[in-house]
Amino acid sequence: MRSGKAKLVLIAGNCPPLRKSELEYYAMLSKTTVHHFAGTNVALGTAAGKLFRVGVMTVSDQGDSDLLNFAEGNAS
Repeated sequence: MRSGKAKLVLIAGNCPPLRKSELEYYAMLSKTTVHHFAGTNVALGTAAGKLFRVGVMTVSDQGDSDLLNFAEGNAS
């Protein structure tokens, strides 16, 4: 995130408040969109296709997906 390459930051719902505020601050500095995932870190890991817990996930290359438009509320 500090290098400015992140396009989107996903934060799990049960992320500790101090870490969440630090991530939001760094995202604000790098002008990165933040999306608060409604589920837990286990659900975020499962949604990412991983077999472990994921508290924070960044998207650096969206590929052909409309993920960034969906996260910003511009889904069509």
